[in-house]
Amino acid sequence: MLIGSSWRSARGFGKLQSMSVSRNPKWVLLLQELRAPFFTASIIPVLVGSACAYFGTGQWHWPLFCWTALGVMCIHAGANVANDYFDHRSGNDAANTDFVRPFTGGSRMIQDKQLTPREVLTLSLGCFAAGGAVGLYVFWKVGPPVIWLGLIGMAGGFFYTAPPVKLSAQGLGEPVIALLFGVLPAVGAYYVQTRRFSGDVLVLSLSLAVLVLLVLFINQFQDYRADAATGKRTWVVRLGLRRSAWCYAVLVALWPLPLLVAVAAGWYPAWLVLALAPGLLAAWTVPRVLRYYAHPRVLAPANALTIAMHAGVGIVMVLVLIGAR
Repeated sequence: MLIGSSWRSARGFGKLQSMSVSRNPKWVLLLQELRAPFFTASIIPVLVGSACAYFGTGQWHWPLFCWTALGVMCIHAGANVANDYFDHRSGNDAANTDFVRPFTGGSRMIQDKQLTPREVLTLSLGCFAAGGAVGLYVFWKVGPPVIWLGLIGMAGGFFYTAPPVKLSAQGLGEPVIALLFGVLPAVGAYYVQTRRFSGDVLVLSLSLAVLVLLVLFINQFQDYRADAATGKRTWVVRLGLRRSAWCYAVLVALWPLPLLVAVAAGWYPAWLVLALAPGLLAAWTVPRVLRYYAHPRVLAPANALTIAMHAGVGIVMVLVLIGAR
């Protein structure tokens, strides 16, 4: 009886909370749908690419940097929102009962009846259109390669879950996200600042690519059952939870290698190895993943620390590159 009463009270509180949230203005709900706190995944590589340019040239073109960051954020937002829409269409988010906010399971705006699917799709297309408009301006300022990088970013972000491609269902979502949120923003930001591409920036960006892949990868653990049930065959679904936990540990061991290669080759100052320090968070994440891979709620601190590791490494890279100049 007490359990039943408590359940009804909790359900009533949930309804009250939902009513309170629904009173928010539409524009507030649309902003929440963007999931802006996760924009660090795309801003960090833009900062690193720009810092690499500054280290090499001594110049930082702030207006171009700001336009580049804005364009990348618009594309990232479009990808976030498109993912919510198509995960709703496939039934994935409705089937997901193991999600841990805010890391997994999407924004839940559609599931909580705060936004309609049509509003979410419209917002996604609007974000991509804004990113395209910014890209056209940057193209006008620096040249054609920016357009191609932007188109690749938009196509990859949209078709991560959108049919008929559904990259995430093909086992291609992880490497594509590593490319879109690790390599392309860093290499593209460097090009915007210098009007040329650089192999050393490409190598360094691979460390960021592995780190952002780790962020995506660990977030798939809580989504495992829903993804498997709806045909979203991510790496975690294909490998299973236990083998995925060991795969996480291997990727953690691999991400420093490109950074160390870049330093050993003399492309960047030896002080750049300080960026390895945030990677020490793996001393907490790896044991937790190996032990609690099948326990969504208990695993959540590892999700947060993996995001912190990615952001921390990128920030230290930027500070060292600027300071070394």
